[in-house]
Amino acid sequence: MAVENILKELHIHYSELQLGIVTLDTALKPDQRKLLQEKLQNIGFQLIDDKNTRIIEKIKLLIIAYVRQPYNFLNKNLSDILTDNLHVEYSSLSALFSSITAISIEKYTIYQKIEYIKELLIYDELSLAEIADKLNYSSAAYLSNQFKKNTGLTPTQFKNLKNPTALRHTLDQIQ
Repeated sequence: MAVENILKELHIHYSELQLGIVTLDTALKPDQRKLLQEKLQNIGFQLIDDKNTRIIEKIKLLIIAYVRQPYNFLNKNLSDILTDNLHVEYSSLSALFSSITAISIEKYTIYQKIEYIKELLIYDELSLAEIADKLNYSSAAYLSNQFKKNTGLTPTQFKNLKNPTALRHTLDQIQ
């Protein structure tokens, strides 16, 4: 909504607006581009022009969808999903992602899962076993081990914190 408001304020017409992607109807004039970039930076976003950065953003969006909506990707490996959607060999995607973000696709995926687990634990609607099942972990024990390894806390310790939301990261903060 924040991006949509900026586009409206600047009278920039678009045909599509979704998480991380805006399809403009016409090319931006240099002064429009500069103003848009400034306004986006003020709210913590950036204008992405370069091809490799766009690919990285697409990888991140696919990983977020893969983590948060695993039922859409049943019986598919993440590497196959990325290759099928981006039409680039996984080894090339992996090398590009690592060179630009300084972490592997696998580690980024784990970080996304950990943040989603934190969210689900805070909502307190699902048991740990249900969360493990929802995120395609082989067991609640494996989920717990990975959670502790990445946060220093067990899921129960995290859940029992007075302010667990203070330890959450937004999707764009995950490096």
